[in-house]
Amino acid sequence: MTIKSMTGFAHTTGESSNTRIDLEIRAVNHRFLDVQFKMPDDLRYLESAMREQIAQHVTRGKIECRIQLSNIGKHSGSLHINEELVDELAALNAKWRDKHASLGKLTVAEILKFPNVIVSAERDTESLGEHVLHLLNHALLDFVATRQREGVKLQAHLLERLELMDDLITALESLFPSILQSHIQRARARLGEAILSIDDDRLKQEFALFMQKADVDEEFSRLRTHIAEVRRLITEHKGTVGKRLDFLMQELNREANTLGSKSIASECTQVSVELKVLIEQMREQVQNIE
Repeated sequence: MTIKSMTGFAHTTGESSNTRIDLEIRAVNHRFLDVQFKMPDDLRYLESAMREQIAQHVTRGKIECRIQLSNIGKHSGSLHINEELVDELAALNAKWRDKHASLGKLTVAEILKFPNVIVSAERDTESLGEHVLHLLNHALLDFVATRQREGVKLQAHLLERLELMDDLITALESLFPSILQSHIQRARARLGEAILSIDDDRLKQEFALFMQKADVDEEFSRLRTHIAEVRRLITEHKGTVGKRLDFLMQELNREANTLGSKSIASECTQVSVELKVLIEQMREQVQNIE
């Protein structure tokens, strides 16, 4: 199972009742599913059905579906002018010319170019609507395919960084016994010098603090657990995983910070920093996963 990106694009065309239909879908990342339509008013009745159709293929992302209609052929049916729209355009032009003298008058050619001013009297809206829904379904298949292809790239990016994190943790684990031994020797020397001036309670406190900072097994374990879960989600899980991955990025960062705060040597601090860099790189990509 491959994860899917929230970015995608698809474009398709068709013909119905001497009308060319251009349908385009594009999307960017978003926390939820947000669908917006840009299409002629005489197709607005399809909006509910189109939303339902899109929701069957997409669960997250900001989707824009754009539909443009144009007459084709020399005999595309008798045409007429949408006089109400022309009157509205003329009134708006007059209003704004009164406020801004530099504005010019709308020409006939400019008015005729405005969407829906020229209308085909013989356009079969019902048949046109059926064709639009059919084209939308076809476009959605391409759209989902583009998201899946992008998801493959995202998956590879994440797996590569998870592998690097594993390597960093393994390397630090192998070094930690010698790091701990060196730290114990330094601590013993310092305590030996100061033993006469420190009471028993102070010694106990210093020892407890030392043991707390030296014990990083829990951080190692949690980091490996979170890494394994991220790997499982992006390779095996079915459905939407973006929000869960975002939560895991927060947990990984928390453990990396804790590891850094417990550091008893520069190696620990360095690994903590490198882990956080990799986590941030993954977090940026996770924001785009459905």
